[in-house]
Amino acid sequence: MGRFFIIKKMTLNPEQVTEYANSFVNVLINYSPKLVSAFIILFVGIYSIRLINRIIKRVMIKRELDPTLTKFLADILNWVLRVLLFVTFISNLGIETSSFVAILGAMGLAVGLSLQGSLSNFAGGMLIILFKPFKVGDTIEAQGVIGSVSEIQIFVTKLITANNQTIFVPNGSLSNGTIINYSLQGFRRADLTIAISYDTDIKKAKNIITEVLKNNPKVLKTPAADVSVKNLTESAIQLAVRPWANNEDFGAVFAETLENCKSAFDAAGIVIQPFVKEFSKNQ
Repeated sequence: MGRFFIIKKMTLNPEQVTEYANSFVNVLINYSPKLVSAFIILFVGIYSIRLINRIIKRVMIKRELDPTLTKFLADILNWVLRVLLFVTFISNLGIETSSFVAILGAMGLAVGLSLQGSLSNFAGGMLIILFKPFKVGDTIEAQGVIGSVSEIQIFVTKLITANNQTIFVPNGSLSNGTIINYSLQGFRRADLTIAISYDTDIKKAKNIITEVLKNNPKVLKTPAADVSVKNLTESAIQLAVRPWANNEDFGAVFAETLENCKSAFDAAGIVIQPFVKEFSKNQ
């Protein structure tokens, strides 16, 4: 059997069309003040947020705040004002905001629970920016690495090592651990050990080292360098050599002191005692 479809022709009643059109116009007229006021608030709010952001940045720059802190606080303020503007905008449109705020709170809780590690790094970044245990350009040692601080971000701190490797250290562990800042005081002391044999005249060796340090213009006069007996081992007399140098000259002073002491000892006939590791017969 064939199937038959009966299609009824829809007819529009002119009176119904007129009624729908009038209802739409009435709704539009009644709702237009809210719509217009909401968009006025939106455009004025966007302009005001930009203006406030620029003013806040200028104030913080004039107060010589850290650039990282300035950018971070400006971004936080910018997003907070945008959220408030959005809530005000939809509220003026007549949309209930209580449920929307509840959804935002639930989303914030879920994100906070899933990003506990990131929040820890965020809090650590805030502590570093506020209390400034180091700044960009400082050489620090932390979490088993040594490097120059290239950038302090919100979640990580970027270090550049002496061999030009980039290391990202999480701010959470960085702020809770021990930080050695080699640049904070402006100058450093090099701790060197030179071993000589027991046949060597200690005073003569110390005088030679003192003369070497005195002739190096990179070694600071104040604080004065120190040369003293550090230890008497079974195979050698260990002399502690402690010159002071500015941070930028530290590496050069360290290397030049060793090289110049070796050359001066050779000229004076003093032999540097090599390190000797003794083993028992059982070993």
